[in-house]
Amino acid sequence: MGQEITELLERIDPAAFAAVVEAFGDPSRRWFFSGQGRSGLAAQMSAMRFMHLGRNVHFVGEVTGPSIRKGDGLLIISGSGETPVSLSYAKIAKAEGATVVTLTHKPKGSLSQIADVVLPVPVVETAQFGGSLFEQTSLLLLDAVVLEMARALPDAHATMSYRHTNLQ
Repeated sequence: MGQEITELLERIDPAAFAAVVEAFGDPSRRWFFSGQGRSGLAAQMSAMRFMHLGRNVHFVGEVTGPSIRKGDGLLIISGSGETPVSLSYAKIAKAEGATVVTLTHKPKGSLSQIADVVLPVPVVETAQFGGSLFEQTSLLLLDAVVLEMARALPDAHATMSYRHTNLQ
């Protein structure tokens, strides 16, 4: 697994990665994260880290999630780029004037055509079941985005620790 992830990370387009980092550049922008199945779990974990940075983040479908509006952002993790509910969310976000960012292994898929920023995760072959390699790598890529953003904080670890849950 480790070798598969390493080889996949080596094929990530640095310019596409930088575009995702840039999309998250405005600390005042609200972000909504989404994905279905295991991609959704990776999106939830990533949303948590963005919250730890101090960003205003929601996971789509949570009962306390507000409506998406102009100026907001929607990040969708979708391996196929064709999941009907994810496509629906992207279309709603675009209609409202929000920015759509996606991680997908189908950069020519329907979701990529809607998105403003696409980070292709070029899974070719894997010994793992289903979309495991895509989901694992998506989580690592978004953790890397968090690390890039954390560089701008004077004491990122203290900030993130302070915001980490204490109700456990």
